[in-house]
Order: sequence, then C-alpha cells, then structure tokens
Amino acid sequence: MDRRGFIKGAGTGLVAAGSINAPAVIAQPRRFRLNMLTSWPASLDNLYGTAEYFAERIEALTDGDVRVRTSPGGAEVGPVEVYDAVSSGAFEACHTAPYYFIGKNPAHGFFTSLPFGMTLEQQNAWMTAGDGQALWNELNAQDNLIAFPGGNTSAQCGGWFNVRINSPADLQGLRMRFPGHGGRAMAKAGVNIQQLPGGEVFTAMERGALDAAEWVGPYDDQILGMQDVAQYYYLPSWAEPSAMLGFYFNLDVWSGFPADIQAQIRACCAEANNWMAAQYLAKNPVALESLKSQGVEVLDFPDSVLAAFRNGAAAVHEEDMDNEDYARIYPNWSAFRDRLRGWDQVNSYRYREFIYRDAD
Repeated sequence: MDRRGFIKGAGTGLVAAGSINAPAVIAQPRRFRLNMLTSWPASLDNLYGTAEYFAERIEALTDGDVRVRTSPGGAEVGPVEVYDAVSSGAFEACHTAPYYFIGKNPAHGFFTSLPFGMTLEQQNAWMTAGDGQALWNELNAQDNLIAFPGGNTSAQCGGWFNVRINSPADLQGLRMRFPGHGGRAMAKAGVNIQQLPGGEVFTAMERGALDAAEWVGPYDDQILGMQDVAQYYYLPSWAEPSAMLGFYFNLDVWSGFPADIQAQIRACCAEANNWMAAQYLAKNPVALESLKSQGVEVLDFPDSVLAAFRNGAAAVHEEDMDNEDYARIYPNWSAFRDRLRGWDQVNSYRYREFIYRDAD
C-alpha cells in the first residue's frame, strides 16, 4: 500500500540585496503535510476530537508550516490496523490506544493501562518524570515508530451488562467486548472475550451477539447509545483506572523534521494529552447523571468478582513475564506505581476518604 502523503518542501531561493540595507536572504516557509489515521469514529468528539485538536494546534503553533489531515477509524484502514500502516510508512502518523497492539507485544499495555494499574496522575508522572517515555521509545523503535502521550480518558467504567453480576459464577460464558490485558484477565475468570472496534459495539449488543461490552465511560458510552442496548452499568474500572492514548509517527518521517518542528509537535501532543483528560473529567459526571435519569442501573462489582479479576490479571502477568520487553519494563513500572501509591495512601486518599465519608 503506497499511500504515503508526506510532503516536505523547503524553499532555498536567494534574493540578492538591492541595497546595503536590504536583507541578503529571504527565507521561504517550510511545509510539512501529514496524514493522521485514527482508531475512532468521528462521532466521538473526545477521542477523534483529540486528533482534530492536535491538528488545529500544530497548524497554529507552526503558522501553517505543519498541517495534519485526520481520518476516522475505517476511512483509510481499519481502526486496529493503523499501527502497521504507520510503521510501514504508508501513512505518517496515527492516534490510537497502545494496548490495541498487545497481540504484537504485551509490553504495549504499559502505555495505555494494565489491570489494577496507574491512575491518570500516576501514568502522566511515569511518562514525564519517570522512565516511561524512554522505555516506550525503545519499544516503538523496534517497529520504526515513535510515540508520545496523546490523551487519557481518566478512570473508565467496568462495562455494560444485560445480566446482573452477583458472583464470579455469573461471568462464566458471558460474551463480552473488552480490549487489552483487562479482556485477557476476564477470560481467565470465564468470560468469552470478543474484540470489536468502538463503532461496532452498539450493533453487536443490539443484535444479541454480545451479552456485555466495555467502551470508555459515561460520556462516550452515551454517544454510542449503550443505554439503549444494556440495562446495567458497572463500576469501577479495575482494568483501566486510566487509559493513555498515543500519537504515533513513522520514525523515518519524524527524523526528517527539523529540531524546532519536533519540539512543536511534542508540545502539541502534551497539550492534547491534557485537553482530553479535562474533557472526560468535566463531561463524565454530567453524562452519568443523565444515564441514571434514563433508567440505567449503576452498580458496583462485588468484592468477590473484583478478586476474580485480580486473580485473572495475576495469571496474565505471569504469562507475559516470558516476554523480554514486558519483563524488562515491569520492574520499572511497578516500582514507580508503588512509590506513588504510598504517597497517595497517606495524603490524597486520606483526604478523599474524609470528604466522601460525609458526602451523603
């Protein structure tokens, strides 16, 4: 597939000085045009909207030197084929979720979410002040890619179900859409996991091909119409206490950018990362109340079910430790997570515990 649309033009024309006071050189503007695939339906204005936000900001920041054309998932290639399309050089960039590619290498999961893993704040801290970005660079370079944090959904939800989940026995044989390591952990607990892009989840639930599905959280789930095809909405998201997305660039294309353009792209990725998180944190509470008003029952997973998920996650972890990259990254990731959890337990957790204890 030869659809690479990267165009680089740098003017080098010289204009001789007409007088001693005239400039010797008139610089011509550089032009970089990028095709950015995404894994998202255009209707999801937080997910697809983050790619659009990046495109708007990089054009503004570079005064038009960099322009990005975004494409919804499926418009150019399939939503989960974007990684290979950019790796091969057929396209220059994509916006997607790293854990969609754990089938290639389970270590990709560290850069979206692992079950019982990091919160939004902890993930951002690992990527920015820890070794997360350097470790991600090493992993992605194997496929001729480089990527930067490109949004975070914050805490997601546990999923939509058409049966009550009162015990681990209720999970047996359940047909559910659930991506990433969380889906693998649920499979260990007896769930029949099926992988579908977000744009296909509603139809599968409506037709009865699925008994349950997890997407993101109240705001996006309401847009997809999940409240029309499922009755019970479960919390919390043990599998995705946050979910980081990424802006991926073909490494050859990236290496061809001047240093200032690289810096501007990274700055816009960071802006977009913050923008998405803020959107979800602001919109999810409003959407959840709206879902409740429509008759959706919001329920908590029983502790016995969460324990079954945790056991499943532990089994998945043991399997993945056979992977060299996973085994190399895990000690760094877990040590950073545990340090931050210790601080959270004596500080922020205690504050929240006090506030919410008397909330009612």
